[in-house]
Amino acid sequence: MNRVPMLELFAGELRRLRDGAALSQEALGERVNYSASLVAAVEQCRRPPREEFTRRCDDVLGAEGLLVRIRDTLVRESLLPWFREWVTIEQQATALRSFEPLVVPGLLQTEGYARALHEGASQLIGDEMEQQVAARVARQAVLDRPAPPQFVAVLDYTVLERPVGGPDMMGEQLRHMVEVGRRPRVHLHLVPRGTGAYPGLNGAFVLATPPDGDDVGYLDNQLQGTIVERTADVHSLRQVWESVRAEALPHGATLTAISEAAEAWT
Repeated sequence: MNRVPMLELFAGELRRLRDGAALSQEALGERVNYSASLVAAVEQCRRPPREEFTRRCDDVLGAEGLLVRIRDTLVRESLLPWFREWVTIEQQATALRSFEPLVVPGLLQTEGYARALHEGASQLIGDEMEQQVAARVARQAVLDRPAPPQFVAVLDYTVLERPVGGPDMMGEQLRHMVEVGRRPRVHLHLVPRGTGAYPGLNGAFVLATPPDGDDVGYLDNQLQGTIVERTADVHSLRQVWESVRAEALPHGATLTAISEAAEAWT
């Protein structure tokens, strides 16, 4: 794995804090309930730190959030360069409208589902893949903040039937979607099975509404994502959004359908 500056900074601060607390790698591992070999791997930049590991180390070592802040920056640094600008837009948005015809939208994915997607569809492997998984999960904090954006997601029914990660993984993923879907500012809508051709089949997209200014769109493809700002193009995406939203079930019926699909997987 190619080392990145923030990964080296995290490793160095973890060693400094551990030495300052007069703890061996074994002793720290016991206190945070992780193996000494994992502590060593993180300190040697052979493994990126996971969120839970970071928080436990931060608490045990009295770092007052330092390790958490470094990891947050590390996660942002791990994002593919062309995606960083969109994540900034996403994090500042007051509303997000997402359409996904193939897989669960990123803001709704469990860590296991995200990893299974990367394992099956990404060219990244090992720690580079894990960094992307961590970055995807970290983005979901936008829905946990005190004043989250309104998040409306439309997905095609085939998303519930694609066995990403296997039956148990799908059951866990769909139950997670229902849980998130019960939050006040989250609305999920499902295009029913049997729906024929409709405009959304041309591809996934997201529309973000910034605190001030016009909507911004995002398109994904096999090579990289594209931010859409031209007025005419954003207008076209809004029209497609209205079309796919019109094909979809209401929120309550969608949660029922997802719950039934989760039970079918398990």
